[in-house]
Amino acid sequence: MATFLYRLGRLAFRGRWPVVVLWVAVLGAIGFGATQASQAPDDGSMPGIESQKAFDLMQQRFPDSAADAATARIVFVAPHGQTVTAAGNRKTIDGVVAAAADDAQVAGAVSPFQAHAVSRDASTAYATVSYKVKADDLTDASKKSLEHAVDQARAAGLTVEVGGNVLATKPAAGGPSEGIGIAVAALVLLITFGSLAAAGLPLLTAILGVGVSMASILALGSTFGLSETTGTLAMMLGLACGIDYALFVVSRYREERAKGHPPREAAGLATGTAGSAVVFAGLTVVIALAGLSIVGIPMLTKMGLAAAGAVVVAVLISLTLVPAILGLWPDAVLSRGVRKGSRHAQKSTENNGGSRWARLVLRLPVPVLLVGVAGLVVLALPMRHLQLGMPGDESKPTSATERRAYDALAEGFGPGFNGPLVVVVDAKGAKDPAAAVTTVSERIASTDGVVSVSPARFNPAHDTAIFSAVPATSPTDARTKDLVHTIRAERPAVESQAGANFEVTGTTALNIDVAQKVQDALIPYLAVVVGLAFVLLMVVFRSLLVPVKAALGFLLSVLASLGAVVTVFQDGHGAGLLGVQQTGPIMSLMPIFLVGIVFGLAMDYEVFLVSRMREAYVHGEGSRPAIVSGFRHSARVVGAAALIMMAVFAGFVGATESMIKMIGFGLAIAVLFDAFVVRMAIVPAVLALLGDKAWWMPRWLDRLLPRLDVEGEALAHRVPAPEPADPQPALVP
Repeated sequence: MATFLYRLGRLAFRGRWPVVVLWVAVLGAIGFGATQASQAPDDGSMPGIESQKAFDLMQQRFPDSAADAATARIVFVAPHGQTVTAAGNRKTIDGVVAAAADDAQVAGAVSPFQAHAVSRDASTAYATVSYKVKADDLTDASKKSLEHAVDQARAAGLTVEVGGNVLATKPAAGGPSEGIGIAVAALVLLITFGSLAAAGLPLLTAILGVGVSMASILALGSTFGLSETTGTLAMMLGLACGIDYALFVVSRYREERAKGHPPREAAGLATGTAGSAVVFAGLTVVIALAGLSIVGIPMLTKMGLAAAGAVVVAVLISLTLVPAILGLWPDAVLSRGVRKGSRHAQKSTENNGGSRWARLVLRLPVPVLLVGVAGLVVLALPMRHLQLGMPGDESKPTSATERRAYDALAEGFGPGFNGPLVVVVDAKGAKDPAAAVTTVSERIASTDGVVSVSPARFNPAHDTAIFSAVPATSPTDARTKDLVHTIRAERPAVESQAGANFEVTGTTALNIDVAQKVQDALIPYLAVVVGLAFVLLMVVFRSLLVPVKAALGFLLSVLASLGAVVTVFQDGHGAGLLGVQQTGPIMSLMPIFLVGIVFGLAMDYEVFLVSRMREAYVHGEGSRPAIVSGFRHSARVVGAAALIMMAVFAGFVGATESMIKMIGFGLAIAVLFDAFVVRMAIVPAVLALLGDKAWWMPRWLDRLLPRLDVEGEALAHRVPAPEPADPQPALVP
């Protein structure tokens, strides 16, 4: 491995212009393809759950109704002391409904007075506007027509808000803070390297890699159903990993140049050693992301595979484009001291911050280990009351009309009105379909926790009906989840009495089913991903205990980060500082997202840091000196890489979409815990306590596993020693 990458680095350095032109051409070609490709729709299907089965049945039995067509719910609130049924207000509302219906893309608009959609105290009413097309296909004229109608009602003194997906604005993935995150990453690089060129190179190559990845997602979007949401995670990880991987190669190049190696040789050595760590670190991230397909949710699978592709691009760029750019300006990335020929700069620093910290941990391994583990365990405690769900309009900022419409409906009609359960009755085999549907409706209406049941609506064949049941509690309330389970548990008795089958769906039931599906998949996912990574780390480190330690450390960091997410987004502590408008259940996909991504990133730092220790140990240093050596060479760069990742992820906390905000915060805090607590404190403490046993492996297993020479041991015999430094100090003009 090291020898192959060594040759690749030298080849890229020598053929620098063709390599640079090739990558620019790839970006241009894929970018052109992206501009010509059609936009892919979001794939929200959730196979294998009852809610999806019921939804599919609705689409099959009600072919004339487009289940995914756009809808708008216009909510009217009368001024204080008035009612919506007053003559003047009623006339205004009827006028708004008529104006909204007068549009070519509108299928129908129902007045609240015809649909009995008026609250008991007559303070609130709503009208439903159905469209013939999806929200993405609505014209600006149709949207402006609705907005104009709403403005007329507001001018008459009514409070009017619009729910649904017609006027909903698409949330930005990041925001101003995303640019701040990249600026912080640039500052960290500048402080780490002390050179504008060295700081700019990782940023430049990472941005190019993200450009290639995102253009590929857009170009292949219509073919594979890759939507804009799919690319959000790819952009996050492509940028963070791209900067980090280039950072490690550039750092090793500077180190080899400082030892006296000529530029081409240094580029080859950097690619052969640091590049080997990059390959295996990237592989662990890819394994974790590709493993998301185990969950069985198409959207999650596509996000994972797209992000894995972005990481592969980042690895390829760090192994080819980075050494090629180093070939264009071989001295520009060096520190000022090395460029001026200072002997002090050519010497490897024997006592820097990393080595001093390592020696401290070696002196106090047990206290450091206990404090680190205890701190993470305390942070993980809020995980005990983790509640999963999916954010809806209630999680949007109060500046959004959808959020204000949600609040108005909850106040006027009860908290469960925003999350009705949709019951689909399949009466195809019933003797009397109408009687069967009535029986099911009455039994569900009598269930504790159900406030009301709507009249049933039959399909043209009169063999299937749908009706809604309004819970007494909000969509994210745990009691609503219990209600869904109760209705389904009582189903056999109800179906036996009615002679017809029924299923429960709707957004609320769908969210409950997805949360359960993710929860059931978490253990198998962990087993597969951790198992594959365990084998990979055994090959890399030729050890049994090091992979075990790495996996246990990962579990600590991911549980602590999930605890922090619960503390902020569910319990509300510090939520205002992050711009979280409404606390509630944690997004159902968050745990498995965090597990997958953090596992990959945790193994990144494990490989980068411990591979230098392994390299020193293989080259003859004792177990404890090897720890110090590894920290001397890698601690500063690993710390800078972690800060960069934190800055990039934290930039997404500025997103308006709560899902992206939650993911950005969770990843940033997870990197903090894993890099600075687990890898920088717990890992050296455990290795110090294990001593030589840390690198032990049974001989029979050692013979079975392939040897990939990640440490670059073969290069020591192939590469000539650097020329000795001039004994006289260089004259500085």
